[in-house]
Amino acid sequence: MKAQTQNSPPTVKADLFGGHFRSFRRNPTDFLQNIAKLGDVTTFKMGGAQVFLLNHPDLIRDLLITNHAKFIKGRALQRAKGLLGEGLLTSEHEFHLRQRRMIQPAFHRRRIEGYAASMIEFSERLSGEWRSGDVRDIDREMMRLTLWIVGKTLFSANVEDETTQVGAAMTTIVSMFNFMVLPFSELLEKLPLPPVRRLKTARRTLDEVIYKIIDERRQTSADTGDLLSMLLVAQDEETGGAMDDRQIRDECLTLFLAGHETTANALTWTFYLLSQNAASEKKFHAELDEALGDESLTPADYPRLKYTEQIFAEAMRLFPPAWTLGRMATEEHEFAGFKIAPKSLVLASQFVMHRDARFWEQPDEFVPERWEKLSIKEAGNRFIYFPFSKGVRSCIGESFAWMEGVLLLASLGRRWKLSLMPDQKIALQPMITLRPKFGMKMLIEKRSPVK
Repeated sequence: MKAQTQNSPPTVKADLFGGHFRSFRRNPTDFLQNIAKLGDVTTFKMGGAQVFLLNHPDLIRDLLITNHAKFIKGRALQRAKGLLGEGLLTSEHEFHLRQRRMIQPAFHRRRIEGYAASMIEFSERLSGEWRSGDVRDIDREMMRLTLWIVGKTLFSANVEDETTQVGAAMTTIVSMFNFMVLPFSELLEKLPLPPVRRLKTARRTLDEVIYKIIDERRQTSADTGDLLSMLLVAQDEETGGAMDDRQIRDECLTLFLAGHETTANALTWTFYLLSQNAASEKKFHAELDEALGDESLTPADYPRLKYTEQIFAEAMRLFPPAWTLGRMATEEHEFAGFKIAPKSLVLASQFVMHRDARFWEQPDEFVPERWEKLSIKEAGNRFIYFPFSKGVRSCIGESFAWMEGVLLLASLGRRWKLSLMPDQKIALQPMITLRPKFGMKMLIEKRSPVK
C-alpha cells in the first residue's frame, strides 16, 4: 500500500441529486465493491455527508486499533440510541469501557460452556418439530431458534411463547436502521408516518418483555448465573454505583438483538452454501457421523467439530452478518495521505475485504478447506477477516456466537439434509445485518449416515 498524492480520494460519478445516495441505497454491497476497485481509500457523498471507504487491512487496523480514539460510531448507531439507549452497541469512550468491564464476566469461557447445554436443548427441540418433506423458511426458523437461546442463556427467560411477537418487533427495529440514516430522518420521526408508528410499536413490545423480566428478577432476587443476574449486582469499580433499570434495559435489549440476529443470519447463509456445494455438505455430514455416531451431542463435542467450524467461518467470510461498520471522525485524521475532516463518516466493509482477491484465493468461492492452512485468529490479526469487528468495539459475544453456530449446525445437520427450493430467489438485503431479501425456503429431508 502506497500513500497517495491526490488531494481527494477517487470516486465514481454522482447521482443527479443527493450525491451517491440513490446508487448506494439501490445495492449497497455492489456499490462498495465497485468503488473499492478504485483504490485503498475512496470517497462518495450521502446527501450532505462525506463518506470514505477504507479498502486495505492496514488502514482498517489504523481505524479500529491504532487511532480508534479519534472516532465514534457512525450515524446509524448514533441515531439508534433512541431505540437501544446507551448499550454496548451505541455507547462511547469511558462509559462504554466501564459497561464492557461490567458485562465481560458473563462471557467468560466457563460460563459460555454452561450456556452450551441450552443451545443443544433448543436445537434438538426445533429438530423434533421438523418432518421429512417439510418446506420451511430457514431464515425464520433460525431467527426463532436463536431467539429462544438468547432468552434462556442470557436472561433465563422463556420467550418461546412470545417468539412471533418479539421476532416481528426485532425485524422492525433492524429494518428501521435504514430508515434512520435517511436525510432528515430526525424530522421524519416526528411525523405520524407508518414506519414511525411501526417503530414505536416495536419498541413498546420489546420494552414490555424486557422490563417484565427485570421486574420479576428483582422481586425474587434469584441469582441464576446469567447476564441479567450479573447486571443487577454489578458495581462500578470507581464509584461503587449500580445500574438502574433503564441502563440494564439498554444492555439487555442490545444483547437480545445482537445475540440472535447475527447468528441466525450466519446459520441461514451457511445452510444455503451447503445446499449449493455437495462435496462440502457430504464432508460436513461425514464429520458429524464420525464424531457423534449414535451418541447425543454434548458441549464436550464442540472442540472436535473442526470441519463444521471451518464451514461456519467460511460462510461468515462470504456473508458476514455485520457486513460493514462505520465510524465518524471527531478530529482530523489521515489515511494513506488523504486527510479526513471531522464529522466525516469512515467505512470498513467486511463484505468487501472478505472477498478481496489480493488476500484470498478463489475469493468468491465457498472453500471451507482454506481454514486448514489459515487460522481464524491469523486472518483476524491480519485484518482481512473481521466478522465480529476488532479492537475495543469488537463483539463481546464472539466466543458465544462461535460455539452456538457450530453446535446448532451439528445438532441440525446430523439429522437433516436441507435443499434449496427451485423457486427460491436469492438476493441480499443489507440492513444493519446481511439478511436474505426473500427468505430462504428449503426442503428438509431425513438423512442417513454417510458411508
